[in-house]
Amino acid sequence: MSAPATILVVDDVEKNVKLLADLLTFKGYRVVTASGGYEALAKVESARPDLVLLDVMMPDLNGYDVCRKIRENPATGVLPVVMVTALDAGQERIKGLEAGADDFVTKPIGQAELLARVRSLLRIKHLYDRLEELNATLERRVAEQVAELERLGRLKRFFSPQLAELIVKGGAADPLTTHRREVTVVFLDLRGFTAFAETSEPEEVMGALREYHAAMGELILEHEGTLERFTGDGMMIFFNDPVPVDDPAERAIRMALAMRDRVADLARGWRKRGYDLALGVGIAQGYATIGAIGFEGRWDYGAIGTVTNLAARLCGEAKGGQILVSSRVAGAVEDLVELDEIGALTLKGLLKPVPTFDVARLKP
Repeated sequence: MSAPATILVVDDVEKNVKLLADLLTFKGYRVVTASGGYEALAKVESARPDLVLLDVMMPDLNGYDVCRKIRENPATGVLPVVMVTALDAGQERIKGLEAGADDFVTKPIGQAELLARVRSLLRIKHLYDRLEELNATLERRVAEQVAELERLGRLKRFFSPQLAELIVKGGAADPLTTHRREVTVVFLDLRGFTAFAETSEPEEVMGALREYHAAMGELILEHEGTLERFTGDGMMIFFNDPVPVDDPAERAIRMALAMRDRVADLARGWRKRGYDLALGVGIAQGYATIGAIGFEGRWDYGAIGTVTNLAARLCGEAKGGQILVSSRVAGAVEDLVELDEIGALTLKGLLKPVPTFDVARLKP
């Protein structure tokens, strides 16, 4: 049940105040009173009434001035005010309306008329209050949606659009918080790119990179990989984060094979323009520490650990068209693809030689 409306009765004649207060209290309203204009303004601030019954003639501050001050305050700009007077109704009504009054009654006051006017104005105020609540709710929802869109845009820098939306809607934990997880990491870059960049015009280099990035980006999204970074022709992608998947190594292998085929298609066009470029890929699986890296205004999503170094070193050893994988990845996908054993490679930054395999093709 809602609380009763509060009505402020303002009159310097005690008998008038008591008469109105008794009537309104009997009808279920909460009543506060004031005997002068300054006291009335103080009660408006402290009691927060829903309606003011305001006498015109008072010794300190007349009703018109009180009404004007009520209207000047943004917090009470729409507070219903009913002017009450025994003076000439015509002239006083005009003055009251000019001061900002909502209604006007003359003394002696007819109870039925007064109560009808009070109910009408309170109903209007209730509707206005409801509208204010709806506006506040709308503003809050708009602010929340703007924040959600900003977060979604930030996440889409790192993840597929579907995954970013899942994270924002609460379907996945916040990935930007530092965490540890087993991932399959894919490094790729173009063999021959350094020589190509040194001997070609910048516009040619940028054109080839745009084709390459667009093709690789499409396949990353298709296989729901997480793009950790790309620098020129180099890219790092990982699987099983931020949302765990059952088959990260298989996804990585299928993406790498699709990338190799796509770059082979691009290379036919590049060769016609004199570009000799081919794709090299390295894939490793292991634990990494993952989260936001950077500073305010420039954040990246990064993975740190031996597994990323291993994938990068394997990529560096891969010849054009090769997909080199660690033994852990090979064991996870041996039923899926045909593998050629390369042997143990001594890789920079790793203490022990690493058993390495070349992915030839998918098995029939």
